[in-house]
Amino acid sequence: MSIYPPPFTISRRQALLGAAAFGAAGGMRGAQAADGERQVAIALSIPATDPDTKSRVSAVQRQMAQLGWLEGRTVRYEIFYADGSAEMAHANAAKIVAGKAEVVLTSGTLATAAMRGATKTIPIVFTNVTDPVAGGFVESLSRPGGNITGFTPFEYPIAGKWLQRLLEIAPGITRVALLGEAANHNFKGFWVAFEPIARQRGVQPLQTSGATASDIDGNLRTLAEQPGGGLVITASQYSLTHRERIIRLADQMKLPAVYWSRSFAEAGGLISYGPNIEKLHAQAATYLDRILRGARPDALPVQEAIDFETVVNLRAARALGLTVPVSLLAQADEVIE
Repeated sequence: MSIYPPPFTISRRQALLGAAAFGAAGGMRGAQAADGERQVAIALSIPATDPDTKSRVSAVQRQMAQLGWLEGRTVRYEIFYADGSAEMAHANAAKIVAGKAEVVLTSGTLATAAMRGATKTIPIVFTNVTDPVAGGFVESLSRPGGNITGFTPFEYPIAGKWLQRLLEIAPGITRVALLGEAANHNFKGFWVAFEPIARQRGVQPLQTSGATASDIDGNLRTLAEQPGGGLVITASQYSLTHRERIIRLADQMKLPAVYWSRSFAEAGGLISYGPNIEKLHAQAATYLDRILRGARPDALPVQEAIDFETVVNLRAARALGLTVPVSLLAQADEVIE
């Protein structure tokens, strides 16, 4: 079937690369020190009401404060929300350019793509962009080029980890569908990594993709028509936009699902495995700091997340009739009772 903070840690190599980049010569907007407040824009792909919004923004501002940037004294933030809309993301980008921000932190592919189209000079530090090379944001991870660099949360082989976690909590699964948006270049990358691993584990790999809420309804109902179905929810704005719907339908149709962010488990999803997004945003603040002090974004290598966490929702497990193994509970970073 085809259903189509505590202080962050970085590796020694990352630290050496970052230290070298910190001393790089300036030259872009914001490279020269200025009296008064420095202007930093934060552009998020998600709405202001999203559960992740406050923690992401707070992580950036908290880390910046630890680095000596005090809001209202040495730095001023302007925060923009795209509400999952490409049109709004582009409108926000135009406002940011007109407002002459010295550096921009973007969260999510939607906001990053909009900023890339709006300026070739204002430094951009992205977070939550999977495969920024394939997405056309940077030339390579080690040498980003241009005015964009940042922090990427995933490499495609994480799809194997998602499947592993799902089979640990629901070992009776025999068919697993990868859920995402086919138009997103990341979906193909996750599928290429996921398909052979699923077959090695004796699981039939399937795809379920779409662009609308009705696509999700139809695809999940089709998957649930036969027993032994499960879901792997891939990282995308699509899954964030439809988070509550996906969780609700998976519960109603008795489909065990693994998610890429803890916010899904906190909202009632069965289990999540992914990077600590709050720490990733705190790391991104260190690049804002370096750029404001004179570093060039093209000299700052794109860094990958290194802190990953597993969150298990016992209420969701009980609703699905699943018994969570003690070994998995011992590995979990958080268990929601």
